Amino acid sequence: MDGPTRVCCPDRVIPPVLEAVITGVWRPNRQIDNSSPTFADAGFNPGGRFQWRVRARSGATAEPYSAPVAGTTRAPWGDPAVPGENLRTQWETTLAAQYTSDVNEYAYTAAVDELSDRVRVTEIGRTALGRPINMFVIGYPTPPATPAAVAATSPLMVNCNVHGNEPGDREACLIMARQLAFSNDPRTLDLLAHTTVLIVPTINGDGRAANTRGNSTGQDLNRDYSLIRQPETFALVRMLRDYRPVAGYDGHEFGNSSAGDLPMLPPRHQNVAQPIFDESQDMIEGHMYTQGAKDGWWPCPYGCNGGGNVGLSEETILRNTLGLKNVVNSLLELRSAGGATRPDEGNTANNRRRKAYSALWTFNQFLDYHRASLKEITSARAGGITFQVSNTGRIVFRGSRPIAAYPSPHAGEAPPPLDAPREDQILTDVPCAYRLTEEQYHGERTDGPAGQRTTVAQRLAAHGWKVVTVAGRYLVPLAQPERGLIPLLLDGQAVEKLVDAERVYPTVTGRHTGPLVVSGVTCLRDATVAGPVRVRPGGTLVATGSSITGPVDATGAAGVFLTDSTVTGPVRVAQGTGPVVVVDTKVTGPVEVSDNRGEAPLVAANTVTGPLRCGGNSPAPVDLGLGNSVLGPKSGQCASL
Repeated sequence: MDGPTRVCCPDRVIPPVLEAVITGVWRPNRQIDNSSPTFADAGFNPGGRFQWRVRARSGATAEPYSAPVAGTTRAPWGDPAVPGENLRTQWETTLAAQYTSDVNEYAYTAAVDELSDRVRVTEIGRTALGRPINMFVIGYPTPPATPAAVAATSPLMVNCNVHGNEPGDREACLIMARQLAFSNDPRTLDLLAHTTVLIVPTINGDGRAANTRGNSTGQDLNRDYSLIRQPETFALVRMLRDYRPVAGYDGHEFGNSSAGDLPMLPPRHQNVAQPIFDESQDMIEGHMYTQGAKDGWWPCPYGCNGGGNVGLSEETILRNTLGLKNVVNSLLELRSAGGATRPDEGNTANNRRRKAYSALWTFNQFLDYHRASLKEITSARAGGITFQVSNTGRIVFRGSRPIAAYPSPHAGEAPPPLDAPREDQILTDVPCAYRLTEEQYHGERTDGPAGQRTTVAQRLAAHGWKVVTVAGRYLVPLAQPERGLIPLLLDGQAVEKLVDAERVYPTVTGRHTGPLVVSGVTCLRDATVAGPVRVRPGGTLVATGSSITGPVDATGAAGVFLTDSTVTGPVRVAQGTGPVVVVDTKVTGPVEVSDNRGEAPLVAANTVTGPLRCGGNSPAPVDLGLGNSVLGPKSGQCASL
């Protein structure tokens, strides 16, 4: 196919021309349906004229050209006469000659916030040099008022610019924020009435201002989302804890001229729960490949042809961190380099337009996928959380799930390389918990920018992990939703750890007959207890995959973790001073969670034959969107769980 690129300003109409012909090659592996070839191009100025013609090739033989087709590209979104809609970024007004500066971004963001009731812009943190990290919170008719209220809408998130010298996604995000803020088309209103969209345009403002990959310290932030040594990554992870998006996209650029337009990849780390990996793959291969074939874009696995040793299992990378946090998600790598499949890629502005507008297509498809597949997304999230809290299966410190290649020609014919874990990267004898010393937990760190360093205690809190204080030490049980990530930061065998914490193994397995009294730390795994269980004040019970015949009573406990278990008898957890986690447990009898202090009790995905009563807890219990099945009344703080 070929055509001219003589296009000009959106307000000038010029006729098609046949000078400066440029050529692009349509490859059969760019889409999954070769019976209806399509090709999208976004290298033209919005509102400008274009002309195309095509011809087929069979080997070295070229068929005659088709008759030329000419037209006008879409104008920039938004009526220039309507306040709000008429906002434009610096990138748009300069026709991609300049990227949007930080100052222009702040002014544009503030204007969108001021002019749209659907938008609230919140500052989630600051960069190492003090630049604000803003997030658009967008809903209809107005966004929910608090992070917890946003979380209740099963929100989705786009992280747009972690590498400062990869700005294409950021420009797409700023345009999409305007579209969502002011568009009145039925699709937009329906979408925003059913969820909340979270857009973080620039997490790495210092790197963007300097046009560098890393932040001002030189740290690659996409190698820090688990360790959160930098203020930028710390801020984003803390936001994930509070707003709890169920799906996400992470924007990048990739310099491989042989790749497709839009390399994508799911969370591959083997500790990611199978349902999260599967749904992420379905989003890419089931939705993006299909829609790309219809609309003319070329999604493919990250790496694509000749992509090299990329797309592996580092938990420090956001797509893997998100997967380990039970978020369905994908990487997006805009192809930053030109190539034979793209006309006039040597023209810098055309290349920039193609990148940004292909990202805009992807993010809008992500919104549509979320709207159409929310039931499947939340089901995958529920499956991921219940799997993780059960603390079953091995721990892999580094190693990726394989992605199968499709028979050529196909968009998925060239997946990333295998990344199987080595023997020394696998832990089969998995502990019940990790125990940290005072120095490990609260001690001063040397990693991170001077004057902005955080302790392990602060980082685990930002991740949202449950920690029990026991006799001057700190216990981190694995029976919680981010179990797959915990050992990667706390185990001495881990590749990039924070500390070498002590492994704590189960104390009760097999059969126990008679009463069980817990005064210190007791870990039950696959145990059968025929008798009552009593947790004394200051004691900690961690029970996974166990069966208890008799009441469970914990009054004044330091911590209670009851997951993937069955209890025949009443369960009462009251006046606790530490974490309470009751998840995916079958209880025949009443359940009471009352007057606990410290953290919000997690009461989720349980089956209760009897009443569920909660009251006096501060904060109130939560279920992370995993409701409880209760054959009896639900009352007090658990009435909606």
